Amino acid sequence: MDVGVLIYFIHHVSLSFQANEIAARIGTELIEGVDRLFPEHVGRRAPRIPKEPLHATFIDAFEREACPVGATGDGYLQFIDTDTLMALASREDLIVRLERRPGHYVIADCPLVLVWPENRVTDKTRETTNTAFSLDHQRTSGQDVEFTVNQLVEIAMRALSPSLNDPFTAIACIKHPGSALCRLAQQEMPSPYRHDTQDALRVIVPAVTFPDITDAAFNQIRQYGRSSTAVTIRLLAVIGAIASFAHRPEDCAALLRHAEMIARGARDGLPEEEDRQSAGTVSCNVQARTVLR
Repeated sequence: MDVGVLIYFIHHVSLSFQANEIAARIGTELIEGVDRLFPEHVGRRAPRIPKEPLHATFIDAFEREACPVGATGDGYLQFIDTDTLMALASREDLIVRLERRPGHYVIADCPLVLVWPENRVTDKTRETTNTAFSLDHQRTSGQDVEFTVNQLVEIAMRALSPSLNDPFTAIACIKHPGSALCRLAQQEMPSPYRHDTQDALRVIVPAVTFPDITDAAFNQIRQYGRSSTAVTIRLLAVIGAIASFAHRPEDCAALLRHAEMIARGARDGLPEEEDRQSAGTVSCNVQARTVLR
């Protein structure tokens, strides 16, 4: 073997091992984040978290009469102190709806929350509200599960670039979001409606959903890996494994949608007929499993 080729091979393998180790650490962090932000039991302690949707009349009144409270600066939203918002809303007899979630980039004066009713919003209310939001120049994983998913996706996409052409690392990255989604599929999703100890609605917290995380985990890898048989089949296999745990209709629909998109991409992106047939067979099995559930 040529010395130059041997040096390149050793360098490439060492980078691959390093990337796999980094991906494993990020995968562990992702699972910890899912367990922390999506607890198995929701609403055991006050404030209770019911699932009942709001009445349409109230929603209309809220949209018309709520007062926006804007950000005081620019940056990524890293942390939201919902306890502070709950205490403020209870003390001032308000309802606060979050308009941004951790991971969003906000610009000064961009609404962070809507507060209802408007006539109870004071300068002190605005000041206290802003103390509940932490902004900085980069995203963090504390309350931002999608950021951790994006880190794994970034490693996979770099591995699939023409300069590296390393599908093994990409495949290693795929399994970690798959493990997290298997856990998330089994856990109860928090309701956005948070009531105080007197059973009064105080805070509305739109949260990241299973379909949101599924999109973050699979969209870009599917797009970049459509010409790789190994990546395509692994994506479908991981989706099939997640489908074994999914039980909510919206979760199954999200998995089925991705399986169908991967199958269409395989038909267009894989040049060999046998590779397309292999991907199609796995896709049919995944789709059948998802629909049956």
